[in-house]
Amino acid sequence: MAEVATFATSDQLLIVIDPAARRTDAESVRIAKDVLSAGAATKVCLPEGPEEFARVLARRGSRRPVLVGDDRALMRAVSLLHRQRELAGCALSMVPVGGGLSLAGALGVPTGAVAAARAVLDGVVRRMDLLVDDSDGVVLGALRIPSLPPMRGAPPVDQEDAVTASSSSGSGSGFGFGSGSGSGSVPASWLRTCQSLVRTLVPVRPSREPLAGVTRLAPARLRVEVDGVTLVDLDQPVEGISVTPGASGFAEVEVRPVSVGAEASPLYARGRTVTVSGADFRYRADAVVSGPVRTRTWVVREGAWGLTLPVK
Repeated sequence: MAEVATFATSDQLLIVIDPAARRTDAESVRIAKDVLSAGAATKVCLPEGPEEFARVLARRGSRRPVLVGDDRALMRAVSLLHRQRELAGCALSMVPVGGGLSLAGALGVPTGAVAAARAVLDGVVRRMDLLVDDSDGVVLGALRIPSLPPMRGAPPVDQEDAVTASSSSGSGSGFGFGSGSGSGSVPASWLRTCQSLVRTLVPVRPSREPLAGVTRLAPARLRVEVDGVTLVDLDQPVEGISVTPGASGFAEVEVRPVSVGAEASPLYARGRTVTVSGADFRYRADAVVSGPVRTRTWVVREGAWGLTLPVK
């Protein structure tokens, strides 16, 4: 990441407050507004939905946008500016407020309202790499491809225990009830009642098969190519794949093969282009799950976007 600019407190700020932040933590929103308004000329916008959010950003003029919201608000802003081809010329600032803030924290944004607002006023813009896929989607922090969707477990084995057989056979039940002749015989209805009682008292043997509704993850068979070189092919099942924007225009790729016997070591590579193909798979780009797709290519855009962070 490279520092490109510092800001004077006289800059005009466009404070865009995400509705989720207002609902989740109105006090932090108020604190952020107070600190920002005390240090710069501000205009506050309260968009109620994605369309209004997009219009506010499009009409920002010369004002510097400041997002007050969670990770999804940041991802939404970056995606919109990327699709409008205005991302390179618009540095973003952020005061994290809401539920999901792990991405903001990982990028270096302070998670406290006061500290983050002070960073907006006194910080510097750092250029960051971005992953862009062939459907024009973006990844700021991490791309993860999990295993295939879970398979349903096998139906449970019939849980009949030995009580039923021994009870119906007579003295094997241990209670002396039988259906034979003589004074010891009892009506069939009494026998069924006693058998039912015994079943409730004797523990049921656990099944060795998974119960119905219990899921297990299946390994994925995917081809992963980094800069045209195959890192893993379809004949090697994998547990997961992760791709993160690294530094200087390279992506860091990790593939975790399925272990057979001894634990399999992860495979690592770095490159500018990553292609994943194979059976239908879903992927998580930051906090958004997409797919299923059969193939997808991500390309690293070096220094594609700017985020205001505290001075080191």
